[in-house]
Amino acid sequence: MQGKRLDRVNQLIKEEISMLLQRELKDPRLGFVSITEVETARDMRTAKVFVSVLGDDAKWTASMAALVSARGFIRNWLRQHLDLRVTPELDFRPDRSMEHAARIQALLREVGGDPPR
Repeated sequence: MQGKRLDRVNQLIKEEISMLLQRELKDPRLGFVSITEVETARDMRTAKVFVSVLGDDAKWTASMAALVSARGFIRNWLRQHLDLRVTPELDFRPDRSMEHAARIQALLREVGGDPPR
């Protein structure tokens, strides 16, 4: 049962932060940022928030800095809007898997064949 609850908490945190990034955070350093996954520790004290950023390394750096500086605001928002006993500390981590997948697709096209679907 613990696993299902944790999955629900992860999904709730992901949805809330995604909405918050779209509607509330007005930091000009934030580029096009997507929350790809959230992994909350079993004790609910910490949550790894995996982030994807559209753009070059400078966009990544600026967006990650903006997220780190807004960490307290985001955690406070979660505390007020989610009914959790403990609101986890947020640890923003880059997720470059989409970028990596796009690079592999481009390389496959270069060598002469689209990958099978």
